[in-house]
Amino acid sequence: MQNVKGTYDFFGKEQALRKQVQSILQEVFELYDFEGMESTILNELDLLTSKYAGGDEILKEMYRLTDQGSRSLGLRYDLTIPFAKVIALNPGIELPYKRYEIGKVFRDGPVKRGRLREFLQCDVDIVGIEGPEAEAELMQVAVEVFKRLNIPITLRWNNRQFLGDLLEKLGVAPETKPTVMLTLDKIAKIGADGVVQELIGKGLAPQAIRSMTELIEWNNPSMEQILERYDVRDSAGYREIRALQELISRLGLEPTCSFDPFLSRGLSFYTGTVYEIFDASGSFTSSLGGGGRYDAIIGRLIGREDLHYPTVGISFGMESIMAMLQSRPLETKAPLALVIPIGNTIPEALLAASELRTNGIRTGLDTSRRKLKKSLAAAASQGIRYVILVGEDEARDNRIRLKDMVEMTEAVLSVEEALLILQKQAL
Repeated sequence: MQNVKGTYDFFGKEQALRKQVQSILQEVFELYDFEGMESTILNELDLLTSKYAGGDEILKEMYRLTDQGSRSLGLRYDLTIPFAKVIALNPGIELPYKRYEIGKVFRDGPVKRGRLREFLQCDVDIVGIEGPEAEAELMQVAVEVFKRLNIPITLRWNNRQFLGDLLEKLGVAPETKPTVMLTLDKIAKIGADGVVQELIGKGLAPQAIRSMTELIEWNNPSMEQILERYDVRDSAGYREIRALQELISRLGLEPTCSFDPFLSRGLSFYTGTVYEIFDASGSFTSSLGGGGRYDAIIGRLIGREDLHYPTVGISFGMESIMAMLQSRPLETKAPLALVIPIGNTIPEALLAASELRTNGIRTGLDTSRRKLKKSLAAAASQGIRYVILVGEDEARDNRIRLKDMVEMTEAVLSVEEALLILQKQAL
């Protein structure tokens, strides 16, 4: 018996850490006034394979199945298309609408550190805002999330429309731009030489190859350098970049958010800004998150290209975040109190624990019946401050014995008296 490759069970300290990370994400999302959502895991295959959805590369990794009614279905490979479906099916949703979702997605792709086949994604999306303030707010969300996780990041960003305009200036035909963008996006993985060789294999015009080679070998050019060499100031993509850059500067995000002219991301549905998040130290190479603007999907999904739903989103990769945190895990929160029944006092111990929990005290219960010395040692190793002993004498007198594992003191009290001490400590 074994798990399917690329899938894992989580329990114990690892699961506690995962839940803590999710809590941090949810707390930040709600701080920025995003509303929670749960979309369907199972979706019609036509939706997931739509030409407006994930593109050819991601469709190769999609899990497909047929139900008992011979309907063609698929497991969601991200949270974006199911979200677009929700908006398309509910035209009465008041815009702008801000949502977050934390849920599992499935991809039959290569397995490596931080990349699984069944994994958790954490998305935030804004629909109904045209301007760059939506992208800027999502950048702020990302910076706040990783600040709380104590992970220094670099958020690389670009604009696909601008990149497309630039490629046209370099002689790339419009119908070839999407596949060229995919190749340029690999520059960090296969290097400049690998990108040039892949571009040559696409049958591009010799002049386009020469122009693009010059650009690629120009190590990490800035926006100002690109503008000096290429006449792209009149493009709509440049105007979008300039507006977002001004916001980034005003918000003090420049130390974290850096322009990357080669970034395009693999999904073809992005229409403007795209961004990707990486470990600032470079020791972890997988992406920690990414997203962008996808203004055209929702209207097209319902066959109404005349309906415009400006939308932008960002996704946080839980498995990549967890892979980074394994070397320096966050502290997991231990119960404030542990109730231990001694003798035949389990009912009284359960009542005492219930009273504490009802009043907001995180309380554990040890019914292992092991020796008291071992239970106390285990409580100390877990960092539990208070142990509540319920022996037969205490049960008869409707009392408990409160033991402070730090001060090494104990007292026989009523549950109400113990509760006052614990509530004071919990503040």
